[in-house]
Amino acid sequence: MKLKVASYNIHKAVGTDRRRDPQRVLSVLREIDADIVALQEVDRRFGRRMAVLPLDLIHEATPYVPVPLTMKPDSLGWHGNALLARRDIDLLEACAVPLPTLEPRGAVRADFAVGGHRIRVVGMHLDLSGLRRRNQISSVLAHIGGCAAPCPTVMMGDFNEWATHGGCFRAFDDDWRVLAPGRSFPSVRPVAQLDRIVVSRHWNGVTSRVHHSALSTSASDHLPVLAEINLPNF
Repeated sequence: MKLKVASYNIHKAVGTDRRRDPQRVLSVLREIDADIVALQEVDRRFGRRMAVLPLDLIHEATPYVPVPLTMKPDSLGWHGNALLARRDIDLLEACAVPLPTLEPRGAVRADFAVGGHRIRVVGMHLDLSGLRRRNQISSVLAHIGGCAAPCPTVMMGDFNEWATHGGCFRAFDDDWRVLAPGRSFPSVRPVAQLDRIVVSRHWNGVTSRVHHSALSTSASDHLPVLAEINLPNF
């Protein structure tokens, strides 16, 4: 049984034409057709930090249900990070993951029941500072290590890491595989692999790529990245 996961920095639903268009972002999500999606920059940064993707539109226009993570009544996620899962995927638990930060960055974690297995998904948006990025990954790894039930895990998001190798990815040991789906930023003419997916050693048959379409080129300054992974046999 395969699982498709995706990560997408939606840039507060503001496209390369400088228009805020939530419907356009939702159309890209339908193009991707993933099972679980990690979103970044899904809330406005200031004031009430309102979600840029209205909840009713998500329910009406996509097969997804947002994971309940919000710490603010008008937000969809935590520090702009949100997780969406298909309606037939059971949520077991979810929480925000504390990160050492000076910027409004964050991470979120959810455990799901898929195909009779417990799996874990972490969505994140890391700092612009290289040292702080590595510290943030270490915090996420420590959080996962403290979870009661170890299980196959996927981490994904905007890592803000311009280095193709090394950099903050040195925080991952041999238990993790850092995927490089391809160049995803900026969307019109991508030069950097800022958006990444990291999988634990449990997964097999892993493939990854950038979703590059006419719509995704205009919907945000980042392109979505996705991976197809085989659920492990225990």
